[in-house]
Amino acid sequence: MKRFCTTLVLLTMMLTLASAQSTAEIKFDQTVINVGTFPESDPVKKAVFTFTNVGKEPLVINQVIASCGCTTPKYDKKPIGAGQKGTIEVTYNGKGKFDGHFKKSITVRTNGKVELTRLYIEGDMTK
Repeated sequence: MKRFCTTLVLLTMMLTLASAQSTAEIKFDQTVINVGTFPESDPVKKAVFTFTNVGKEPLVINQVIASCGCTTPKYDKKPIGAGQKGTIEVTYNGKGKFDGHFKKSITVRTNGKVELTRLYIEGDMTK
């Protein structure tokens, strides 16, 4: 009986490890994009964050949230297969919000191995 219980525990541990290794995993090419210096007369700037699903299961982006209303993320809600690439497009609109230097965060929630990733768009708006 003792041998049976030991075997059962080992089998359960192996299955748990195997299932943990076959998950989706998001890897971004870069997590910070600097849009440079631009005039207040041209306040809208876009940045595209490219990522790859380096896991073995389909990657689902559950939620993408910007830190403020001046930053708008856009992404495809379809699952990204293992080895496939995807993008998250972020638009910053500084109209009427002279910030000088800004750094806005975008939080990405997935079903991946790492559930939360934080991206940043930054730049300098001049008068």
